Amino acid sequence: MKKKLLSVVLVLCMVLSLAACGKQSDSASSSSINVCLASEPATLDPALNSAVDGATLISHLFSGLAKWGLDANGNLEIQPDCAEALVEGVENADGTVTYTYKLRDGLTWSDGQPVKASDFEFAWNRAAGQALAADYGYMFEVVDGYEAIWADGATGDEKLNVHATDDKTLEVTLTTPVAYWNELLAFPTYFPVREDVVANESWATDPATYVNNGAYTMTAWEHNSLITLKKNDKFYDAAKVKMGEINFYLSDDANNQLANFENGDWQFIDDVPTNEIANLKTKYPNEFVTAGQLGTYYVCWNINEKILPDSSTLTGAEKANAENEIRNALALLIDRNHIVNDIAQGGQVPASSFVAMGLTDADGTEFYQNAGNGSGYVGYYDVSTAAYESNWASAIETLKKYYTYDDASGTFTDFPTLTYLYNTSEGHKAIGEAIQSTFAGVGITINLENQEWATFLDTRKAGNYSIARNGWLGDYNDPISFLDMWTTASGNNDVQFGKGDNAGVQAYSIDLTDLGYDVKVENGTWAETYDVVIGLIKKCTDSKTRYALMHKAEDLLMSTGCICPIYYYTDLYMIDDSVSGFFSSPLGYKYFLYCEVNK
Repeated sequence: MKKKLLSVVLVLCMVLSLAACGKQSDSASSSSINVCLASEPATLDPALNSAVDGATLISHLFSGLAKWGLDANGNLEIQPDCAEALVEGVENADGTVTYTYKLRDGLTWSDGQPVKASDFEFAWNRAAGQALAADYGYMFEVVDGYEAIWADGATGDEKLNVHATDDKTLEVTLTTPVAYWNELLAFPTYFPVREDVVANESWATDPATYVNNGAYTMTAWEHNSLITLKKNDKFYDAAKVKMGEINFYLSDDANNQLANFENGDWQFIDDVPTNEIANLKTKYPNEFVTAGQLGTYYVCWNINEKILPDSSTLTGAEKANAENEIRNALALLIDRNHIVNDIAQGGQVPASSFVAMGLTDADGTEFYQNAGNGSGYVGYYDVSTAAYESNWASAIETLKKYYTYDDASGTFTDFPTLTYLYNTSEGHKAIGEAIQSTFAGVGITINLENQEWATFLDTRKAGNYSIARNGWLGDYNDPISFLDMWTTASGNNDVQFGKGDNAGVQAYSIDLTDLGYDVKVENGTWAETYDVVIGLIKKCTDSKTRYALMHKAEDLLMSTGCICPIYYYTDLYMIDDSVSGFFSSPLGYKYFLYCEVNK
């Protein structure tokens, strides 16, 4: 979970956020740090988590084969973790690639049992399998055997081509070479879990049953209040871990977070009240941080939500195409520059595509700069201030095709009432109110509904919403991490593409013949078009063709209007200047294990 950069290295350098050296003090460093990332996490099971705050906690509690760390110059890089080394793969005669990893000596679980290669084999098959149906199960698509697990007629006995040949050796075979493979190994979904531990379905909710293999153990979880992590003396690299205890306070109240930061109780907060941002920049020039991030803040539409007027008689492809056009028209009404400059105020950039700034294309330019139809602006619509008036006029003309328009009041009179869902946050609320006000100006009523974080995630995932606030940070430095989440079977497919009523809609077209593929579908289903192109991307080994396929995928995605980008993220947080040794990753994860608090 991310701009104008020439390489991934520059992206990482920009995103890297090391705290200042810290206040000089004669007193000893504190052995604990108090931080607040968000409210109660939805889950701390590595296979089931799909949120950035949960991933940060999990990255302190678990170790995978690889990890994000700092090199000798303080730059972010992928490093070996449980693996002795990040080896090169060996290409097989059939085009597959096999990697063989040796586990370090001295790896143990928090209960003292040894970590075995078979724990990785089990964990990966569990995360990829149909029984768990994890949101991130598709992250294993690159591993040989995944297709068989999810094939029609699968028995449930199918396994990934991953084998523990002995207690310390893990052999994994990929379907094709994967440039970002090491980054996947550092992703929480690839972390190990132990079979006997997870047999208890509630294992990840109670410190008494939470067995892990990382730098920290969980000693307390006061739900909706505090999660306490203590340094794990059994951790293989414990000698380098400086922070003895991390108190993760749980709150979605930005005002509460700021109050605790200003009174010195909390040393790190990951949210601030939007109406305080300008003041905080001045008052805390060193402690208020704006860092780069590979991500997009957006609004998503439930594709199965009714948006045509009751009088409409459109059906099938005509109905779907009309809804696509309507959603894209409504996207033009949103004033992204107002949201960025007057609400968010964190250096965000108005977004005109879903794939975020900072990700490179095949030729080294930025992927987002090559998105869209090339009509004199970057992306799928012109988000410049100068274009807003013409965007508005164009949107109104489009909407007049489907709704009754009252010229006297300048409003539509028969647009269905919708609900805008967001998770509790002053910033999300303010953006929702801005969109609500804009739509109200043309007669469209949107009611705002907020939910606490874990409930919000479940509601959105289930498709029980009309429109919802959303955001995505890249899981690794490749555009596919923004695109493969929208396949029919993906657990992160909150829009419900290919699900429910949309499953049978034949309204999507894709033509890949210009790229050498015998694929040209007109008025096909989502599974017959989008799923197909994503599958081809996962198998493609030619870089130029692969990136061209990804642009085709984003073209189809954006044509639906279900994804309405608002801005490209920056990462805003506050860290007390007594803290040293902090860093963050391009995924938005925060790392406190090497911190010292000099009081």
